Amino acid sequence: MGTEALDSTAPPRVSMVMPVHNGARWLDEAIDSILAQDFTDFELILVDDASRDASPAIMAKAAARDPRVRLLRLATNVGLPAALNHGFAAARGDLHSWTSDDNLLRPPMLTRLVATLDAHPEAQIVHADFTLIDDEGVELGRSRIGPVERLLYGNNVGACFLYRAIVTEALGGYDTRLFGVEDYDFWLRAAQRFKFVALHEDLYLYRKHGGSLTSQRAEQIQALTAEIVERALPETLPARSRSEILLGLALRSSRRWRFDLVGRAVRADPRYVAMQLPALARWSLVVARNRLTG
Repeated sequence: MGTEALDSTAPPRVSMVMPVHNGARWLDEAIDSILAQDFTDFELILVDDASRDASPAIMAKAAARDPRVRLLRLATNVGLPAALNHGFAAARGDLHSWTSDDNLLRPPMLTRLVATLDAHPEAQIVHADFTLIDDEGVELGRSRIGPVERLLYGNNVGACFLYRAIVTEALGGYDTRLFGVEDYDFWLRAAQRFKFVALHEDLYLYRKHGGSLTSQRAEQIQALTAEIVERALPETLPARSRSEILLGLALRSSRRWRFDLVGRAVRADPRYVAMQLPALARWSLVVARNRLTG
């Protein structure tokens, strides 16, 4: 780990972590969206993951102009999950969240998330709807989060969330081996121990672009997703549900035949898989085409 600019004031209510690795393009805008929050009792921990572009200068400027900004510099590039863990290890707030250098918070986001957790002391995690935007910030449509009961079918927690520090402590942070699905794995583990509250308000802007980690590592992310979901499947899950989840994982793999997952789905509930033969045929054609053109 490198050096850190520390703030000696009283602990804030919220600790917001932003890991940054060569993220200069939208970084100013992303930081400004946090500093412009209606809720002001927070710290922003910028984790410079050994950036080599203009990011360090942008982050240093933000730290110089606002005492709520803390700058943590890592000497070597450790990747997103490890950078998050470094950030939360330095966090002082009793509520945690994180965001990316290409995404934006709507001004009332923290106000609404904090108020929701305050209104639900029995819950430890709140998550909210968000809007997809493109490179230029044009809104593409709203993404509505799903119930945590359906989490095994897909990462429906979304990109807008706040959770109590006890969640970070209990789960030991993010798994550094799961770069690309570290958040999904975190929620799968959290769902086994903590209560979620869904807030259907649009509070965040998630940018979809070709340079994002999700776009660059799609095939590897699909494989890791299958690994963590299959590991999280409870023994008590009904056979039909197990088959549906496993087959769904296979069908989402667009560049690789996952007959291993199909086989396990068949063993769980062969009748369900038989009903999905048309979908399996279409999937095989897509994989074949992508492998020929890739």
